[in-house]
Amino acid sequence: MSGSLLENCMEFLKFALLALLASAAACSATAAESHIIVDAQTGFILGSKARDEKLPVASLTKIATASVVLDWAKLKQADLSAPVQISQAALGAGGANPVGLQAGDSLSLRDLLYCALLASDNVAATSLAEFVGARLPNAPGLDPAGNFVSHMNALARSLGMRRTLFLNASGFDGNEKKTCPFSTAEDMARLTRYAYNVPGFPFYVAQASRQIHVIRAGTDMPLDIQNTNEALGRDGIDGVKTGRTRRAGDCLILSAHRAPESRHEGETVFITPRRIIVVILRSPDRFGEGLAMVRQGWGLYDDWAAKGRKTPKGQSL
Repeated sequence: MSGSLLENCMEFLKFALLALLASAAACSATAAESHIIVDAQTGFILGSKARDEKLPVASLTKIATASVVLDWAKLKQADLSAPVQISQAALGAGGANPVGLQAGDSLSLRDLLYCALLASDNVAATSLAEFVGARLPNAPGLDPAGNFVSHMNALARSLGMRRTLFLNASGFDGNEKKTCPFSTAEDMARLTRYAYNVPGFPFYVAQASRQIHVIRAGTDMPLDIQNTNEALGRDGIDGVKTGRTRRAGDCLILSAHRAPESRHEGETVFITPRRIIVVILRSPDRFGEGLAMVRQGWGLYDDWAAKGRKTPKGQSL
């Protein structure tokens, strides 16, 4: 190799290293207490800060709730149009009820999923747990909602979410006398990767709004609910979930996609899906930071892809 060519190669490597260090420094300088950016396809960690710190995750919990419901529905070929009656216990479980559900109201399983994932309604999440929990295997003889939560934790263990504990289906953490549910940015990224392979889940979280039907005292009451995810539809963002409690602060998970990348090798065409996931916990500006991290994440992704998309052990979920 000539001296000039060697020098050019060294300069290129130096530039690439400086760019990578600058991206990592910018990533760690965010105001959020914890975050992670990952490639959804491989689980490669593109950037992070305190990613294994145990923190309350508020309504991000509902990603696990929806995953268990949809997994059960697929396994049992259950009809998501089946009606569910709101119980007094669901109303008393704690947390937000932005849809204004009342005891005795009836909604379909499908509409309860929309209420939980879009409006972040705790009564809807608890009602899903009560209904599905009564139909899931229950060796310990738990009450339906408790049984459902045990299946949420079983799912977490199966995904390697070793620093996660779910205590309810909604993420409510307002009872100061009880243990607070917790997870980590890394564990929630694992869960989100899984959820995006659950049939139906990506469609639910991609909806900006939805009309649902509440049957109250025999009368059909159509209601339009809005997605709490203000970043939806920007920069390729098509999900996922918001969360907020006093203990958890403001939390957010975003998923953004680009058109798949195609590569030709002779007559063979290789297609690579492109999606990144951003998890932010305890942020003073979750949507501002979320959008910035998505943009930054694609820069990190492009650098990683240019280097051959290697996934060293310890740097992937």
